[in-house]
Amino acid sequence: MVSVNDFKTGLTIEVDGNIFSVLEFQHVKPGKGAAFVRSKLRNLRNGNIAEKTFRAGENVGRAHVDTKDMQYLYSSGDEHTFMDLETYDQFNLNADQLEWELNFLLENANVKIVSYEGEILGINLPNTVELKVVETEPGIKGNTATGATKNAKLETGLEVQVPLFINQDDTLVINTTDGKYVSRA
Repeated sequence: MVSVNDFKTGLTIEVDGNIFSVLEFQHVKPGKGAAFVRSKLRNLRNGNIAEKTFRAGENVGRAHVDTKDMQYLYSSGDEHTFMDLETYDQFNLNADQLEWELNFLLENANVKIVSYEGEILGINLPNTVELKVVETEPGIKGNTATGATKNAKLETGLEVQVPLFINQDDTLVINTTDGKYVSRA
């Protein structure tokens, strides 16, 4: 058990039979009434974000999730195959479990698989990935007065807004939490 007073970003807890990761939390001490903790939690089973309020000092179950280094091998229809880097065991995940992550996954990429008591919850991506631009329109000279941007399609199919100086075949650094352009690689 862990007290809600000890919440930290990234802590995994079990509430009402679901596994959550703490995204944000705020301790609130109103002038009248009891203190409480307002939190924003991500359900690790389905990816939904919930806002929950707990009484100060309330205890919740701590969920010990395991992470294991894996390699993404290939996709076959809606099945995506991963390999354990230590034992070379392979297993599949459905596309609906990896909806957001597929925007950043390339074959042979190393990822961390997150599991709880043998149940695979999903994958953890690095904070940034390098992806190649496969399609973008050329920048038009003179449109740079206010930091103009244009669309660029990346090799995974993800479309991002990039500065006008980005060209086709450039390699970009993309943030995996929000899917935004960071810099050229």
